[in-house]
Formats: sequence, C-alpha cells, structure tokens
Amino acid sequence: MMMNDLKRILLKLSGEALAGDKDFGFDEATCLKVAEQVKQITDKGTQVAIVIGGGNFWRGRNSSKLLERTNSDPLGMLGTVMNRIYVSGLFRNLR
Repeated sequence: MMMNDLKRILLKLSGEALAGDKDFGFDEATCLKVAEQVKQITDKGTQVAIVIGGGNFWRGRNSSKLLERTNSDPLGMLGTVMNRIYVSGLFRNLR
C-alpha cells in the first residue's frame, strides 16, 4: 500500500451514544451496531482511531452539584475507562 492510499479516520463516540435510548450505561444493540459499522470500515483497509467519552456514567458537575470539580473530573475519567474496556471487548469479538 502506498502512503497516498492510506486512509485514517478519527471517530469520537460520546458516552451518551453508547447508552442508546437508555439514560445510563450501555445499550448493547446500539454498541454492536456501531462496532459492526467500524468493522466494515476497517475491513476495507481504513485505520480508525476512537476517542470515547464517559457521559453515559457521569456528566461532570451536571451529575452532582455537591461535588467539587477535583472529585467530579476523576469520576468522568473512570466512566471513560469503563467505556473503553466495554467497547474494545465488543470490537475484538466481532473478528
């Protein structure tokens, strides 16, 4: 493959998108649909980098007005990590 043929995509998945019609957590059918679409793209040789959010678990200060930002931000990061583990597991099982 020549360098000019190389295609790359940066995909930003919000946590809310992973929740689908639910208000919280994962909607597995929605997540599988996204994973299948990404697989179609990668099967054609396109490299996909994914940036993932954690809003399906924590929306910063919107989730709790009682927490200081120094406690709220790490909770959002944990939501992002949980999403990364879940989504990467789904993607690996679609091979």
